[in-house]
Amino acid sequence: MMSRGVASLDDRELLALMVEAADERRSPLAVADALLSEYGSLANISHAEISRLRMSEGLGLKRAERLVVAAEIGRRVGAATSQNVESISSDGDVARVMRPLFDGLKHEECWVLYLTSSNRLIERQRVSQGGVQATVVDHRLVVKRALELLATNIILTHNHPSGAAEPSGADRTLTQRVKDAAALFDINLLDHVIISSEGSYSFRKSGLL
Repeated sequence: MMSRGVASLDDRELLALMVEAADERRSPLAVADALLSEYGSLANISHAEISRLRMSEGLGLKRAERLVVAAEIGRRVGAATSQNVESISSDGDVARVMRPLFDGLKHEECWVLYLTSSNRLIERQRVSQGGVQATVVDHRLVVKRALELLATNIILTHNHPSGAAEPSGADRTLTQRVKDAAALFDINLLDHVIISSEGSYSFRKSGLL
C-alpha cells in the first residue's frame, strides 16, 4: 500500500497500517473495517478512550495505545499550526485557532485571546476548565493579564462538549462581567465564541456584544 504514497491511501488502509492485526487470523484490513464499522469515522476513533479501543476485536492493548498516541500527535500538530495565526478578524478565525485544542474534550475549557489594537494575536491563555456543562472564570484575572500584555482587545472562547453551541445563562453573565471589567481599562471585548462539534456561536454576530 505504501508504494502509492501515504496521501493516496483511504481511511481503512491508513488504519490497517497503524493497527496491523493482534489476531493472526484476521487481516489488518479486516481489523480496520471492524473499527470503522464500530466507530463510524477516523475522527470518532481518535476521540475514543483507550479502555474501549482495547476491547475492539483484533486490536488489543498495544495497538490501541498506538492509535491513541497517533491521535494525540495529530491534535498537537494541529494546535501548534493554529498558534501561528498572526491576526484574528472573525469568529471563523477564532474557531480555526481553537478547534484543535477543543476537539475531543469531555469537559469545558475557557480561553482568552489577547490582541493588539490591530487584532494581532499576542497570546492565547486557558483561564478555566471545569465539568461537562460549566466552567468558572475570574474576570479580574482576565483583565489583569490583558494589562500585563498591553492588550487592547480580547476575545473569550470556550467549548460545549454537549454538542450544542447555544449560550447558557451563565455564558451570558460571564460575557457581560468580562466586558464591564475590561471597559474600565479601555480594553475591548470583541467577541465571545462558543465552539462545539455542531458548529460555533458568536456573541458579536448574534447582537449580544
